[in-house]
Amino acid sequence: MQMETVHTIYFLGIGGIGMSALARYFVQKGYRVLGYDRTPSSLTKALEAEGIVIRYDEDICGLETLDKKHTLVIRTPAVPEDELLYSYFRQRGFEIQKRAAVLGWVTRQKKALCVAGTHGKTTTSTMLAHILQGTAMGANAFCGGIANNYGTNLLLNSTSEYVVVEADEFDRSFHQLSPYISIITSMDPDHLDIYGTAEAYRNSFASYARLVEKAIVIKNGLSLDVQSLQSTVYTYTGVHEEKHEDDRVDFYADNVQVHDGAIVFDFHTPKMVMKDMQLGVPAWVNIENGVAAMAVAWLLGASEQTIREGLRSFAGVCRRFAVHVNTSQVAYIDDYAHHPMELKVIIDSVKRLYPERYIIGVFQPHLYSRTCDFADDFAAVLMKMDEVLLLPIYPAREEPIAGVTSEWLADKIVAKRRMSDDESDLCKKIMVATKEEVIACLREKVNHIGKPCVVITLGAGDIDQLVDSIKTTII
Repeated sequence: MQMETVHTIYFLGIGGIGMSALARYFVQKGYRVLGYDRTPSSLTKALEAEGIVIRYDEDICGLETLDKKHTLVIRTPAVPEDELLYSYFRQRGFEIQKRAAVLGWVTRQKKALCVAGTHGKTTTSTMLAHILQGTAMGANAFCGGIANNYGTNLLLNSTSEYVVVEADEFDRSFHQLSPYISIITSMDPDHLDIYGTAEAYRNSFASYARLVEKAIVIKNGLSLDVQSLQSTVYTYTGVHEEKHEDDRVDFYADNVQVHDGAIVFDFHTPKMVMKDMQLGVPAWVNIENGVAAMAVAWLLGASEQTIREGLRSFAGVCRRFAVHVNTSQVAYIDDYAHHPMELKVIIDSVKRLYPERYIIGVFQPHLYSRTCDFADDFAAVLMKMDEVLLLPIYPAREEPIAGVTSEWLADKIVAKRRMSDDESDLCKKIMVATKEEVIACLREKVNHIGKPCVVITLGAGDIDQLVDSIKTTII
């Protein structure tokens, strides 16, 4: 990739969260940036407001003015091979690079602090970037979500030698990175449409781990062969109670206190304990995310004071345990969770924060392949809520799979319920609904349920379009 001759960059799929961060980066660096996306969104509108020209149709009119000698085309792997604009650029000999390759090139200009894992990447990496922002080291960051503290997914700091990156395993993208320090949060199989088997998925993480230069901070208990790694290996976990010699981990939390909507805990490092650390976003899962982020900050030399203040002032990431309503009668939380383990973590967090409340979940399955591959796991975790409303499956890049529908998933939830012996763990009602039906249904349920409740919207598709309407409906 010869960036010296490039002055124009065209993004295919510019509305993706990772692509948009790169687009913003190149705008800041003085390049002319253009792009295409299939659907307008709040993110593409923000990019247009920042001066980026975006088209939403596949009309090639106007592209003939682009000079292939000075234009780089960047595509997301979600863009299909037969997409018209992609074919146009390929047939005319434009240089085309995947997002991961370009991100790898960008991050090699700095010391990359990478966060990998099936889930937890976005919150943990954004939390780490925010903590480092409060230190003399500072940080650049390509975040996998919009950081609420900054209103963007890109942080630039010309004086910092570090860049925080979400290391995405989709399409083996993270193999393009050169991590200086890395966190690995989890390796629960996903993207089997890419990897084929759970073993191949986990092996991909092993290959990634061998790329890490200095240190790797890995969730305790992950089945990763650390003996073959050249970097220093540390382990971490969330809440930890040491029972045996083998239970020891390097970074962990204990003495957790939950009161008045706040979560406070003690943070243990190999050399010291930081007492009474408070989470800015009081989700139980953020104890674990916070431990991982604070571990890397501590390894880089951040002081206890800056770590403490960074954790406390962290305002979270858009659509990651976002609390929109929180009254004595009703709470409403929206989250991007779309994998069974992510759903489990969010539901468990809600139950810990609101142990006596009635829980209504609205879930939009994401991808036919993921729904098919993990249907039984989805059913097992969704039945832990009192009621579930299922939206139709969000297809994203995929064509339908015969027989794989939200109605099919609903039947599996019912079957799980019938097999369960734990009456307290049964989902009482399951319903497949359109977006319009969801709003009307929630209005009726919240008004007539007769006890305090929590509404949770979950999914990685376009379920976020319902957030404002739900807020208005349930207040």
